[in-house]
Amino acid sequence: MAVPWIGPVVKHCLHICLYICVLIYVLYSAQHAAAAEIDPFDAYGNVAAVFLISLRCICFFALPQVVFNFFGLFLINAFRSTVEQRHSMMTAPKMRIRTVTRGTFPELVFRTVERNLALVDKLGLQNYSYEVVTDNALRLPSSDLLKMILVPTNYRSKTGALFKSRALQYCLEPEVYDCDDSTWIVHLDEETLLTENSVKGIINFVCDGQHQFGQGLVTYANDVVVNWITTTADSFRVADDMGKMRTQLGVLHKPLFSWKGSYVVTKAAAEKDVTFDNGPDGSIAEDCFFAMKAFERGYTFNWIEGEMWEKSPFTLSDLLKQRKRWIQGIFLVVHNRDIGFRYKVFLALSLYAWLSLPLSCLTVLLNFTHPATYPQWLEVLSAWIASVNIYMFMFGALKSFPFRRLGLLKGIFSIIGAVLFIPVNVVVENIAVIWALFSEKHQFYIVDKNFLGRSAVDAAIV
Repeated sequence: MAVPWIGPVVKHCLHICLYICVLIYVLYSAQHAAAAEIDPFDAYGNVAAVFLISLRCICFFALPQVVFNFFGLFLINAFRSTVEQRHSMMTAPKMRIRTVTRGTFPELVFRTVERNLALVDKLGLQNYSYEVVTDNALRLPSSDLLKMILVPTNYRSKTGALFKSRALQYCLEPEVYDCDDSTWIVHLDEETLLTENSVKGIINFVCDGQHQFGQGLVTYANDVVVNWITTTADSFRVADDMGKMRTQLGVLHKPLFSWKGSYVVTKAAAEKDVTFDNGPDGSIAEDCFFAMKAFERGYTFNWIEGEMWEKSPFTLSDLLKQRKRWIQGIFLVVHNRDIGFRYKVFLALSLYAWLSLPLSCLTVLLNFTHPATYPQWLEVLSAWIASVNIYMFMFGALKSFPFRRLGLLKGIFSIIGAVLFIPVNVVVENIAVIWALFSEKHQFYIVDKNFLGRSAVDAAIV
């Protein structure tokens, strides 16, 4: 049952109403839990009371990003289904679409590139080329607009950049770099699929030319869903894009909380100035380190309309390893002295909100074993933070599994599923935090996305 008569404004109003219901439920639950007046100092002693109150205050690490997510999700309409093309594909500035891969999944890369080339050809995009940067030689589709850049095994950057940073930096070396400074580079991962809306959004962004860096929405539930648990876990990332990311980039034009590593659009001259040559510490979350450097150098960012498609990890094990790498990479960026701390304040708060997740979960358990009455402002603020985080899973499901594609009934079940899978995601995130803190931090695990090469790449364009 589709609901085509519901427009973007009505959808946005309904989404606000749904959040209000979640907020009321969370506030009621918090008030009900605190119904009995139990003074923690009288009941458990001074030390235990201070410990309990301190645990309750840990949630404030997440307050800045919750504020940004709230602003982006509820004050900016998130349900525009199409992107208005304001500039011609024929007259757009020179563009270079660049996919970076180790070459571990050659069939995946072949079919993804083939799919993206077919799309831009269908849309009539002119003045572009497509590059595949790889550590291992690959068989690629036949096209005069496509070339492969093979990173030599003996290549070493000045600072010893590793992994994806090494490959990206190789493209900036004088003997390889052949871009005009006015060229725009569209960075994709090996499984990232362009859509018509994302191409339109990129054209609008590069033709406006007001900002040097841009990024847009990535969704993970298109075509075949390989693993419903990991896909619903990534629904939080979709909401994070539409909330925090859209606010920081589209309103403030600053990567206060960093950004993602794909669906990245850069002005070639600015990318060459910032560089990816950031040593081992800047090679685990290379996107994060790059964003902080660009921020420090005064470059500006913007939000790009239109979504691209990727796939969530296929197993819980891959999801766990992926989250572990992100935590470790961001940890290395926050604690690296090459970037001024004032540019990383919000990133640091976001990181420590993540690292303190086990303590936040402990707080929930202690609410049952050691109930106590806390100041009302603390209860309300904690409940509000919790309500936004819970709702982000629901909103991410709304964007990932739209009713127009699934129908009303399946769409509702997808939202319910996103909520039901929250405990599984919390367990994975807790394990990832502990593993990240107590293991080697300079490892780069590549998630297996090879299933995409056999199925999802053939999906129709939205």
